[in-house]
Amino acid sequence: MPLESLLLSRDPEVIRVLQPALEKLSVEVEVCGGVSSGQEILRTEKFDAIIVDCDDLKGALGVLEGLRKSASNKNSVTFAILNGSTTTQRAFQMGANFVLQKPVSALNAKRCLSAAINFMIRERRRYFRHPVEMSATISFCEGQKLKVTMTNISEGGMAVCFRGPLPKGTASSVSFKLPGAATPLEPKIQIAWIDESGRAGLRFVDMNKEPRAQLDGWLAEQSEKIAPSSR
Repeated sequence: MPLESLLLSRDPEVIRVLQPALEKLSVEVEVCGGVSSGQEILRTEKFDAIIVDCDDLKGALGVLEGLRKSASNKNSVTFAILNGSTTTQRAFQMGANFVLQKPVSALNAKRCLSAAINFMIRERRRYFRHPVEMSATISFCEGQKLKVTMTNISEGGMAVCFRGPLPKGTASSVSFKLPGAATPLEPKIQIAWIDESGRAGLRFVDMNKEPRAQLDGWLAEQSEKIAPSSR
């Protein structure tokens, strides 16, 4: 799926400049002109980029400030549009990654968005979960091992399913091979969650540089296959 953005503004000139600039970078844009409706959208949807017209939309500064506390969008790339009422320093303190000053020109918009696009892609890859069906083995500190089936994997961890009870003790690592790889990856892990149906989430807590590069590269390839238009 393509990169997605939310533009929170009712300024027609801002919308006129930013909407085509985003679309030229293959970023879909949803325009919202109200703070309350924007907050509702942000509670239920995940965006790669969020652009907030902070000074000319009443209450929008609070939206910017609250983004880093939100469940869905705390890591989204965030832009603050200012007209001089809010300082650039204040916008950065409130969580903005990039700042645009009004009047927003097409050239400045292009430069700012182009500089941010790699951050959007990186964040997309970070939370991108690729569905898989591969075998893996969890090792526990007490010596037990558990065969599991991976159901999805991301840069930060994986979901697995298994039969029978989970061994007591602390999970220490998981071993698995990516398709086409000669050697297994063996990152250290923590169990993030378990449910009663025999599923669990594993969080990677330590991975050496070479295996990390291998996993990141493989995930990037999978992401490219399903979302070529967003790159």
